[in-house]
Amino acid sequence: MSFDVKDAVALVTGANRGIGKALVEGLLEHGARKVYAAVRDVKSAESLVQAHGDRVVPIELDVTKPATITAAARSASDVTLVVNNAGVLRTATPLDPGAFDALTFEIDVNVFGLMRMAQAFAPVLTANGGGAFAQLNSVASLKSFPDFATYCASKAASYSLTQALRALLRPEGVQVVSVHPGPIATDMADSAGLTEIAEPPSLVADALIDALANDRFHAFPDTLAKQMGMVYSTFATHVVEAQSAE
Repeated sequence: MSFDVKDAVALVTGANRGIGKALVEGLLEHGARKVYAAVRDVKSAESLVQAHGDRVVPIELDVTKPATITAAARSASDVTLVVNNAGVLRTATPLDPGAFDALTFEIDVNVFGLMRMAQAFAPVLTANGGGAFAQLNSVASLKSFPDFATYCASKAASYSLTQALRALLRPEGVQVVSVHPGPIATDMADSAGLTEIAEPPSLVADALIDALANDRFHAFPDTLAKQMGMVYSTFATHVVEAQSAE
C-alpha cells in the first residue's frame, strides 16, 4: 500500500506555523489539490491563503476540544490524508513539582488529541475509499530526555497508539505513518534549548511524503532522527511492524 500526495485532499493540524506550516507547503508543492489548514484560530492561517489561494482552506480545530474535531470532520468530508501535527511540550523532569501538571497537559494534547482525531477521521477516510493518516511522534517517543521527560512519556504513548492504528486501519485501506523528527527549527525546539542543532521544518514534509509514497510506517526526517532510526530499524522491522503486518 502506498499513497500519492498528488491530487490528494489533506488536513494538517497545527498548520499555522513551524512543522505544520511546512507540511502544508510541502504537500502543495507535491501536488495536493487542497489542504485544510486546521488551526485553533482561522485568522492565523491567513498567510497560507495569501500565498496559495483557495488551495488552502482554514478550518477551526482544537485537538483538546472534541466538538471542533467533530465539526471539522463533517466540513472536511472529502479528505484523503490526515496529518496530526499539533503537539505541546513542557520542560519538566519526573522530580519537578510541576511534572504532574505538565504531563496532564501533554497527555491531553499529544495522546488524547491523537485518539480524538483518529476516532473522528478514520470513518471519513474509510468512507472515501481509503487514504492515509500520519502522526507526528518525535524521536522523544523512542528515548527519554530527562529535562523534558513528561513530553517524552506523552510521545511514547502516542507512538504506541499509532502502532495500533496501523494494524486497525490497514485492512480498511488507510496507510498510517509515524513521523519521528529530532530537533527541528520551531518555537518548540527553542523552548527545549535545541535551537543551535535544529534543522529546517521542510525536512519533515519531505520525509512524510517519501514514507507515504514508499509505504513505510516510520519516517525519520533529520540528521539525529536518521541516526536513531538506523539503530532502531532492526527492532522496528522485526517487532513493531511485524506485529501489525497483514
